[in-house]
Amino acid sequence: MSKILITGASGFIGENLLEDLLLKQHIVINIDNNPPRNTFHKQFWHNVNINNYTKFKQVISDFNPDYIIHLAARTDLEGRILDDYSANINGVENLMQIVKTLPNLKKVIVTSSMLVCHTGYYPKDQFDYAPNTLYGESKVETEKIVWDNKPQCDWAIIRPTSIWGPWFGVPYRNFFDMVISRKYFHIGRKSCTKTYGYVGNAIYQIEQILFHETLNEDQKVFYIGDNPPTNIETWANEIAAELNSNIKRVPFWMLKTAAYFGDLLKLFNITFPMTSFRLKNMTTDNIIDLSETYNIAPNPPYSRIDGIKATLQWLKK
Repeated sequence: MSKILITGASGFIGENLLEDLLLKQHIVINIDNNPPRNTFHKQFWHNVNINNYTKFKQVISDFNPDYIIHLAARTDLEGRILDDYSANINGVENLMQIVKTLPNLKKVIVTSSMLVCHTGYYPKDQFDYAPNTLYGESKVETEKIVWDNKPQCDWAIIRPTSIWGPWFGVPYRNFFDMVISRKYFHIGRKSCTKTYGYVGNAIYQIEQILFHETLNEDQKVFYIGDNPPTNIETWANEIAAELNSNIKRVPFWMLKTAAYFGDLLKLFNITFPMTSFRLKNMTTDNIIDLSETYNIAPNPPYSRIDGIKATLQWLKK
């Protein structure tokens, strides 16, 4: 039983991680400026903005954790300037300064994102970045801050891929909702294959990384996701099969036209479900090398079908 502090445990991955650690009888608290959606978790919640150094340090110091898992971040793509993602920069700077003051800390995990490299780009090493969004740029800054302020204890950086499952939000909640409501269509013959990850397996991987030594500085970055990668058409068909339905197919040119229309509306700050950026993302392969993660966490506990069934059950509730 360990004292584990999670920042951002009111979010999607954090809700699942906190629940699993509680089931394993660890002592856990959540630092977040939003309340948890799971009402049972409110007793573990501390309402703190990680940009507020004084309050952030006070709560962490009072708890005096054995482990820290830093998930708190702004994760949407709607920011206009880099400063809009201050939690991903100033918040991380605050954390790395506070970590230096914790004598009992055994390990800290800092969460980055696979979007430090754009979809379809395969980094040559853990310092090879190629973001194409401000959010991705902010997560590059997250990683650089960690490298520039290496803790005295063990540490690691994780880059979640496309994680889905209970408590999720956009975009994969929308994906499931569309399949359920029979509004989802296959995109011509343009189906792509990507590294996705069921959240139950993501939690297993994070915990394995947390409780294993990762002292080699050539292997500090770990992608979180499922192997083998998933073809989006296969995944959609599997969801539909659980619902006893079938998915229709629409020509690619129709969605491309809709994407151009969405681009036009975006100029007027009008949200539309399809844009050229999203269409490209939906039709571009993005297969991530998970070998470093699978060396530490070789036995993910859930199949994709397991995850689909659990997610559909959660959505039904």
